[in-house]
Amino acid sequence: MKNLRPIMLVGTGSDVGKSWMTAGICRWLKNHDYSPAPFKAQNMSLNSFSTPDGLELGRAQAVQAEASKIAPMVEMNPILLKPSSQNRSQVVVYGKPIGDQTAKEYFSNNKLQLFEEAKRAFHILEDSYQPVVMEGAGSISELNLKKRDIVNMRMARAANACVYLIADIDRGGIFGSVYGTIELLEEWERKLIKGIIINKFRGDISLFEEGREMLENLTGVPVLGVMPYASDIVLEEEDSVALNGRAMVSMKDKLNVAIIHLHYMSNYTDFQSLEQEPLINAYFTRDHEEVRRADVIILPGTKNTIEDLLELRREGIAEVIHEMYDKVPIIGICGGYQMMGKSIADPYQVESDKGIVDGLGIFDIKTVLTKDKTTVQQSFTFKSDDQECVGYEIHMGETTVPNGKHLNIVGGKPEGYFDGKQSWGTYLHGILDNQIVVNELLRLKFKEANALNYLEFKEVQYEKLADWIDEHLDMGSIIENSRKDD
Repeated sequence: MKNLRPIMLVGTGSDVGKSWMTAGICRWLKNHDYSPAPFKAQNMSLNSFSTPDGLELGRAQAVQAEASKIAPMVEMNPILLKPSSQNRSQVVVYGKPIGDQTAKEYFSNNKLQLFEEAKRAFHILEDSYQPVVMEGAGSISELNLKKRDIVNMRMARAANACVYLIADIDRGGIFGSVYGTIELLEEWERKLIKGIIINKFRGDISLFEEGREMLENLTGVPVLGVMPYASDIVLEEEDSVALNGRAMVSMKDKLNVAIIHLHYMSNYTDFQSLEQEPLINAYFTRDHEEVRRADVIILPGTKNTIEDLLELRREGIAEVIHEMYDKVPIIGICGGYQMMGKSIADPYQVESDKGIVDGLGIFDIKTVLTKDKTTVQQSFTFKSDDQECVGYEIHMGETTVPNGKHLNIVGGKPEGYFDGKQSWGTYLHGILDNQIVVNELLRLKFKEANALNYLEFKEVQYEKLADWIDEHLDMGSIIENSRKDD
């Protein structure tokens, strides 16, 4: 194994491309005979994934593991925060929830133990993979948070990592953001910064050559890459801000799939496969008329099923869904599936103190929320077909389904609900990544259509990402820095 120090990617802010860059460098390293693994000490996201051994980690780290061609491990993201209400988050440590906390409670508590857990996870990875490619969170210069930070520069020092600062030039203010970020660092932090990466450049990169020299002179840090805006590469986004750029309206001559934009929507990456189909227009909406124009309506997963269900009623969206039932297929995934039943009981106050609430009453099912969380990867068959499909479950709840009404067979047991017509529900995230399922939707409107193979599509994207890294980032200098013993 090649002995390399960790490579760490940090940012001047959120959504500058850290997750993308981590995945791309992981695939580049894999293609060059290294054995990389991703790592993010603490993640806040409603997009998560199940490991093969039934633990939970952030979806971004699962994507980065896929780019590295290895199975996801909980050590890649030992601490995960999942917002469950306006002020509270479920805290997941080493793949298991340990309870809900407000932001004040979380940041007021002594986080030394969590930092020790993060370091332990990192060293487990480092024993088997090199280099570990680490990802920071948000900005590294949030002065009010630094004392409690366990994911950025403190973690970099603990790991003896070579750190690279990513800035988004598309936002404007590149000189202020880069210079200001570095100037606000303490001396020991500045010494860890080995390079600057400018991301999301539009136009002729040669026009920024003078700017590159100015940045280097201002900061004393080399600019190792100016990365062009990669509009032709599709990778799952980690931050919900990415939804802001998605189509929000129906379109003519396409299969319109309306995904109800729940307030606590989780795992919206379930719909990435639909967004790649040229004949499908998948859009996130709460607009009544846009829901009525849909050919398919989907209720997605949510971190707070009861609160999102009550909001659907308050805003009149529940009435529209009832109106559309029997006109178009209505699909529920995870929390959306739970909503479609007769009732949701919460005896342990997992989500609320309301005890039991009426569901939408579309399906003949009842759900009881449980203390224990199910996190498992699954192979299954869809409806009566014998083709093997793959997905994963992440939920707190058990749903009772009448005999003969199941949708899937998972490990020889029935799963989900099928109304016998066109509407169905399931606990399986990733179900729409399977060709057979998307084909059924496409053929509602386009009888001869065939869905793309989404697994193959993702593999092509990782290779394009690695080529993007190879062409525009000075990986030679990054590897050389990692070989040095500082």
